[in-house]
Amino acid sequence: MSSETTSHKPRVAVVFGGRSSEHAISVLTAGAVLRAIDREKYDVLPIGITTDGRWALTADDPERMAIADRRLPSVAELAESTEGGVVLPVDPTNREVVYSEPGSVPKALGEVDVVFPVLHGPYGEDGTLQGLLELSGVPYVGSGVLASAVGQDKDYMKRVFTSFGLPVGPYEVVRPREWEKDPAAARRKIVDFAAEHGWPLFVKPARAGSSMGITKVDDLGGLDEAIEEARRHDPKILVESLLRGREIECGVLEFEDGPRASVPAEIPPVTAHDFYDFEAKYIDSADGIVPAPLTAEQTAEVQELAVAAFEAASCEGLVRADFFLQDNGEFVINEINTLPGFTPISMYPRMWQESGVSYPELIDRLLQAALHRSTGLR
Repeated sequence: MSSETTSHKPRVAVVFGGRSSEHAISVLTAGAVLRAIDREKYDVLPIGITTDGRWALTADDPERMAIADRRLPSVAELAESTEGGVVLPVDPTNREVVYSEPGSVPKALGEVDVVFPVLHGPYGEDGTLQGLLELSGVPYVGSGVLASAVGQDKDYMKRVFTSFGLPVGPYEVVRPREWEKDPAAARRKIVDFAAEHGWPLFVKPARAGSSMGITKVDDLGGLDEAIEEARRHDPKILVESLLRGREIECGVLEFEDGPRASVPAEIPPVTAHDFYDFEAKYIDSADGIVPAPLTAEQTAEVQELAVAAFEAASCEGLVRADFFLQDNGEFVINEINTLPGFTPISMYPRMWQESGVSYPELIDRLLQAALHRSTGLR
């Protein structure tokens, strides 16, 4: 849209894609968000970030941001140009977005009032984009720099939860320098963890999501391959013991009077998969049970824990908190997601739908909260 167009509606830049391994999931989320934004209330500017980091002007075409024949979408397929780039000035006095192509005069796209970042994983969900937006003075949906970074790094996330007295399961971390200095010692660290907590183990990247790079390891024979797969996504890896029980999720949304929890959901066992992996989530569309079949006491407990996790990590806007309800009846928090998926099958919007907040209302509430929240220290 040209900057010459007169409009009193807030301009929303939906930023999606990105350089992480969750690029395609971000595109799916963007498609769903673009469908849901009230165009009578907001102007929309879709900006896609390619896998190599170029900010591209993209078509406002949600239908092309979907899985087709089990094939995942990408920003490169949606970009209006293979070379043109979008620039957001790092200047809090100027929110003018500019689009330029080699050999052409830069074109002003108008000011942006709020950014809806729907990037998942590093270079978007981890505080990096949030830092850029803070420098630019542009309000945005979701948590700030610290909470986003904590929510991305499962190592420090668990440390924060532990410091606030929240229950977490056994885990071990292998940092990049440990592996580079002495791979054999790092491997022994994992083997010792298995000796204490038993097999199977889950080996995963410390700073990835959407079940990317996770391997369930039943014995020593599969350990090396699992470590290699996790390190392909992140040089820092996390090892967790198997927690026997039910997978429960709960959404948190910030209201005027503070954060509230949604009805919880349950992820049932996925018979075609060894665990709730990437394909189960996004390709084969495993069905979650909303609301989860819990007692009133269990529901209240997991809702209280979800809000406590939100507060512990200093989150803002929204969070999906994931738990295990163990066979002994105790809840353990697995992780939080500060920018959960908004795809048509995503649990976060489904939980709020069941809680009385429709998808369009959810999007509107998040945008309004961001518009009324200042950047900087708060």
